[in-house]
Amino acid sequence: MARHYLDHASTSTLRPPARDAMVAWLTGGDGHDLVAGDPSRIHVEGMRARAALEEARDQLAALVGARSREVVFTSGATEAIATAVWGAVRRAVELGHEPHVVLAAVEHSAVRQSSTAFAEAFGGSVSIVGVDRLGRIDVDEVAEAVRPDTALVHVQWGNHEVPTLQPVDAVVGLANERGVLVHVDAAQAAGRVPLDFGAVGADLLSLSGPKFGAPPGTGALLVRRGLRLTPLLTGGDQERARRAGLENLPALVGLGAAAEALLITDAEGETALTVEERSSRAHTDRLLAALARTDGIEVLGEPGATGRLPHLVCVSVDGVEPQGVLLGLDQAGIAAHSGSACASESLEPSPVLEAMGADAHRSLRISVGWDTTDADVDALLDTLPVVVERLRALA
Repeated sequence: MARHYLDHASTSTLRPPARDAMVAWLTGGDGHDLVAGDPSRIHVEGMRARAALEEARDQLAALVGARSREVVFTSGATEAIATAVWGAVRRAVELGHEPHVVLAAVEHSAVRQSSTAFAEAFGGSVSIVGVDRLGRIDVDEVAEAVRPDTALVHVQWGNHEVPTLQPVDAVVGLANERGVLVHVDAAQAAGRVPLDFGAVGADLLSLSGPKFGAPPGTGALLVRRGLRLTPLLTGGDQERARRAGLENLPALVGLGAAAEALLITDAEGETALTVEERSSRAHTDRLLAALARTDGIEVLGEPGATGRLPHLVCVSVDGVEPQGVLLGLDQAGIAAHSGSACASESLEPSPVLEAMGADAHRSLRISVGWDTTDADVDALLDTLPVVVERLRALA
């Protein structure tokens, strides 16, 4: 049975350039016969490893519009987010404040949980900003929540369960005016849409490698030039003393290669990123149009092309539980995900959908990627109505 992978928002398939770069590094295919070397050492092997690490840093920086020295490699977006929160909270404590953090109710659990844990550990607090039925925050509410002791304001580039884009420029501008650090969670945006860290003006930005076809266990925190924060991981001076521990060099070589692949231009002068964004939007446009016409299915989040991420669709399915839908699709060879957390590790309904006033128990998230084909979309559109009808009949 052919498989159709439509869960790229969780983790995407590994890009061939990333795989090839990793294999070359590990097997000596890049012209050397060594598969070891600490980038922090000054011997030949260490300097070779340092050169590979810094090339990967340059490649990722080019993709997201950052200076190379602003890139701190991490094990993924979760660690990058925790590092950002920890650094901002400790900075506020050092200034004599009880740290206060502002975030939207639809932020990822990594943002919500690390903000609450770190702020409360130092006697601080967290303010939660609500959203509308599309999942979009109100900038005026953010402004009202910011206080003189606010250590950090969070804003997503785009949501991880529904595709709604957030008013990043407005929130960043507000934080800059107030002199408050601002962090952008770009895990769903990096490698999907053009990013320019320098132009956005944020202090911190987190991203995930496997979301756009880099190896698992890779990510980065972008730290604005001149900003000094206490590191989360201590015990060494790696990453310019911003993240201790020997870097995962083979995986980071793959991350750099994946980033570089997205900047390759075709005969028309378009980057692969631009071409993939257009292709992803064409796939999700088809999904949105077809699912919106299906009885008992409601599209969640922003449906308009200019207000949503290109690769993600979320719908509520009336009258059936998400586990049954996911299992039915999987039996037909289709991998998808439920926006409801009760279909994954947690038993709680989705806080994102609850904040939007949507049904937090019966959702389906479909996400496309760099290697998605029309056949993958066709399979979903052919199979989903059959699975839902069968489950409704059983109910």
